[in-house]
Amino acid sequence: MSAYGDTLAAFVGRELVALRPAADPVNVPMIRHWVEAMGDTNPRYLGSSPVAPASMMQAWTMRGFGAPVTAGGFDELVALLAEDGYTSVVATDSDFEYVRDVVPGDHLTVEEVVESISPEKATGLGVGRFVTTLKTYRDASGEVVATQRWRTLRFKPPAAAPAVAARPRPAINLDNAFWFEAAREHRLVVQRCLSCKTLRHPPGPCCPECQSFEWDTVEASGRGTLYSFVVAHHPRHPAFDYPLLIAVVELEEGTRLITNLTGVTAQDLIIGMPLEVEWLDADPELTLPVFRPLVSQEH
Repeated sequence: MSAYGDTLAAFVGRELVALRPAADPVNVPMIRHWVEAMGDTNPRYLGSSPVAPASMMQAWTMRGFGAPVTAGGFDELVALLAEDGYTSVVATDSDFEYVRDVVPGDHLTVEEVVESISPEKATGLGVGRFVTTLKTYRDASGEVVATQRWRTLRFKPPAAAPAVAARPRPAINLDNAFWFEAAREHRLVVQRCLSCKTLRHPPGPCCPECQSFEWDTVEASGRGTLYSFVVAHHPRHPAFDYPLLIAVVELEEGTRLITNLTGVTAQDLIIGMPLEVEWLDADPELTLPVFRPLVSQEH
């Protein structure tokens, strides 16, 4: 066995949590709170000779929120496992054995020791070691009332592939869903009022000119001119390349939309320059129009 293995093996039988008394004796008010929260109507728990539900065993001796955390064998073991890369943890099972019922007036204590540390094993989560501890619950006279074998897997997390940041999702609703659906088909459409034929963007339920709720769409040519722009440097989002060119493009049809520019630098931008649409398939569910300088058709 390696020196590291010897050091781990030395933890077997060692106390992880020193004998710790419960803050309060077992009592009926706590039992009442528990069974009401759990919806447990078993008459044994609140009858003439009440007993505590077995599932409450850990609750009596748990450290309170305001209690100080003291370093001990547990922290040493976790640190030692982390040294060899076992930095992730998942609970695998808890095996309770109840010796007798716990009743109001019992003042419990608990202590925890390491029962076993497995050799390194390959698991679906990664290579790791199973650590089994034994918690022993006693009453005020020292008699055992319950034991708990608690097993966790301390494992080495597999190397994660570099994450590709997803583009922020637009707020899609009943009024604009048609526009994003057309974009997924690489079609740039503009909403049109059926009553007064006014084009409008962004989409909305009501015509701002005549207040009609009737509308259809027209297919845009995808050409326009640069009406205005900003160059964003901060705050940065991993889904975008910076500096980020954000523009207001005036379409040939007369409406404007806010979009990103591609294939051009900030130094090359001129207000009024001709632009044309290019489709950005951000992911299988999201396609957006971006604009680039219009390629001249002259030869």
